[in-house]
Order: sequence, then C-alpha cells, then structure tokens
Amino acid sequence: MNKTKLKGNSDILAELVVKGMQEKKAADICVIDLKSLHNAVSDYFVISSANSDTQLDAIARAVEEEVFKITQQNPWQSEGRTNKEWILLDYVDVVVHIFLKDKREFYALEELWGDAPIRHVENA
Repeated sequence: MNKTKLKGNSDILAELVVKGMQEKKAADICVIDLKSLHNAVSDYFVISSANSDTQLDAIARAVEEEVFKITQQNPWQSEGRTNKEWILLDYVDVVVHIFLKDKREFYALEELWGDAPIRHVENA
C-alpha cells in the first residue's frame, strides 16, 4: 500500500485504530460514523473499554503504533494519560476514546450521537 495515499482516508484510519485496540484485548469496541451528521467534529469516533489503567495505557500505545506503522501519523493531540481513566487520541478525522469501564458508562458518548450509525466490533 502507498502510505502517502492513506493519509486523510478516515475509513482506513478507523480500521487501523480498531486493529490496535484488538491487539491489546480492548472490550466493547464500537465505531461511530459521524460523516453524515451536520457539524460533526470528525468522521469517526472509535470507543473502547479497558479493565485497568495498565491496559488503558497499553491500548493507547498499540493504537498509536498501528496507525504510525501504516500512515506515519501521530495523534494531533493526546489527553488523559496522567489521570488514566479516559485517554483521547485525536487524529482529526478519527477521534479515539479509551475508557475505564465505569468512566465509559458515566460519560455514555454513544448516547450523545444517537443519529449516527454505530458498528459494534466483535472481539478478536
């Protein structure tokens, strides 16, 4: 694959994020397609859960490595590594949310985007 051609392709980027999450056994992975929504902040939100703060950090690192390996892109912004409850990786077209399970239930991001198609990814 031509790496420069992949840059900006949010569909492929979202799948690379999912692959990175699956490598570290992330739970309840879902891909929210925001492309059809007016004023959406990105093309996709990819959300998953972790069982511990150690797994949370490992999932984030695996996502960054998987995306960089194919696209040579680092996140434009990264938040939450010090609190270890919710890590956000912003790739502009794809925003990655990795939560501890209880925090994911509390924030319930999936419910905020009720108009958008949501694809639940089977565990690998």
